[in-house]
Amino acid sequence: MEGLPFIGPAGERLRKALLVAIILLAVFLGLKSLAELQGLRYIGAGVPATNTISVSGYGEAFGAADIATFNFSVVSEKSTVAAAQTEATAKINAISKYLKDAGVAEKDIQTTDYSVNPQYDYQTQVCAAGVYCPGGKQVLRGYEVRQTTTVKIRDTAKAGDLLTGVGTKGATEVSGLNFTFDDPNKLQDDARGKAITDAKKKADELAKQLGVRLVRVVSFSENGGGYPGPMYYAKDSAVGMGATAAVAPEISVGQNKVQSNVSVTYEIR
Repeated sequence: MEGLPFIGPAGERLRKALLVAIILLAVFLGLKSLAELQGLRYIGAGVPATNTISVSGYGEAFGAADIATFNFSVVSEKSTVAAAQTEATAKINAISKYLKDAGVAEKDIQTTDYSVNPQYDYQTQVCAAGVYCPGGKQVLRGYEVRQTTTVKIRDTAKAGDLLTGVGTKGATEVSGLNFTFDDPNKLQDDARGKAITDAKKKADELAKQLGVRLVRVVSFSENGGGYPGPMYYAKDSAVGMGATAAVAPEISVGQNKVQSNVSVTYEIR
């Protein structure tokens, strides 16, 4: 029995020493495995690309705008603030009712400015010859109320008629006709996709000529284009505001183009 290593006090000490060694080995292997996993949090982490090629790509997308916006102002001048506000409010209410009856949602009619300002006349003094004459003076004429509203039109075919309509209902100024998109990112996404496809095609061809293969994308950048404004014109520049015949302007929505220029760098082997 004395020859067995795990019997008696000496064997107990040996068994404990082996258990401690096993535990330490397990902890070491666990920490090493954790470090390896952390190093693989993303593809290529800690492995800088040494051989690369860079290519550029271009893409463009076209689309007709589906939203039109314009601004109109109502201006009223009276001897008192209350009188000017009353007249301006009556005009605004009439225009708002007209727009809603024409199918424009209330959420698409937004007041963007409202102001009340005094108006003055400058009067000069009548003086006799050879007599000192003081300068003129400002005399209060009344008060001007100005309210500006922005209108969003979701049916662009109605833009011309609505421009004329607000003028006949009392708008003093109509301006800022602009065409845009309800989802402005869609065309940009389409253009970017075409640009990336163009860059990938160039990279494949270049890799073939160099006798290498593409491994992964190591960098990407994009320089997108803007939204050129469409063309439009009016048959009557008065657009119904004080004109003898309210003629609706002919609106050409046209087609907007969005561009995307991308630069892609690939690792090669």
